[in-house]
Amino acid sequence: MPFPRATTRPTHRLRRSSALLAATAALLGAALSTGTAGAAVTLAVAPAPVLPPANAKADYQLGGGYTPPAGTRIVSRDRTEAPAAGLYNICYVNGFQTQPDETAWWKRTHDDLLLKDAGGAHVEDEEWGELLLDVRTPAKRAALAGIVGGWIASCADKGYDAVEIDNLDTFSRSGGLVKQEHALAFAGLLIEAAHAEGLAIAQKNSAEIVAAGRKAGFDFAVAEECGRYDECGTYVGEYGSNVIVVEYRRADFTKTCKRFGSRLSVMLRDVPLRKAGQRNYVYDAC
Repeated sequence: MPFPRATTRPTHRLRRSSALLAATAALLGAALSTGTAGAAVTLAVAPAPVLPPANAKADYQLGGGYTPPAGTRIVSRDRTEAPAAGLYNICYVNGFQTQPDETAWWKRTHDDLLLKDAGGAHVEDEEWGELLLDVRTPAKRAALAGIVGGWIASCADKGYDAVEIDNLDTFSRSGGLVKQEHALAFAGLLIEAAHAEGLAIAQKNSAEIVAAGRKAGFDFAVAEECGRYDECGTYVGEYGSNVIVVEYRRADFTKTCKRFGSRLSVMLRDVPLRKAGQRNYVYDAC
């Protein structure tokens, strides 16, 4: 169930892009035509993704960035924010639904990529006021991957170490229009995009398809309320200690710490994910 969102990478990364691949193909073609196929051709390859440190203190700052609590080693922030200096940073990307403040942009520029029901009405996640993206065909998945992949590249450019892609479980709120296989096929494109940038990528929630998510290529997991719903063990079964847990109720946090606190990164946050210093801000970690 989605909640409100909202060591530093080198700045001179080598990125694999369509332009780079095209240029390399042209170079190879020229070498073959001139009989110099044996000449060395250097491909720019992205660095291997680095996973977040296991069982490290983490903070979930999707409601806005602030100075992390002492001892924090992992921070997750929205893609519009800058990463926290000197920490392992995870970039939040809403990959399967629109952010509420971007709905007008989507309708104006990419309405054909928004999911619509048989009557032509946009399909909405009413709890969060977000429209669902239409990932049902290869052509639409490719077009959407171009957009969301650009956001992933921006995360890398800013210096993030990883991305978490929210709303993988959109298919469960689509009225049967989007199938699980559609979501996983699109996830595969986003995994490729992240890895091409040298970023690790997290499966966000969706315990019911965690094995399929792992098989698709996700590197680690960010699980909201897995303690509350007794799902943490499911994530551990696929991702081992590479699971970051966010609980929103003290009792669930206490229970999760008792069972998984020595192995996983477990934190307690308030549901609106307020910034430190704001009234009713809640944070704890074990």
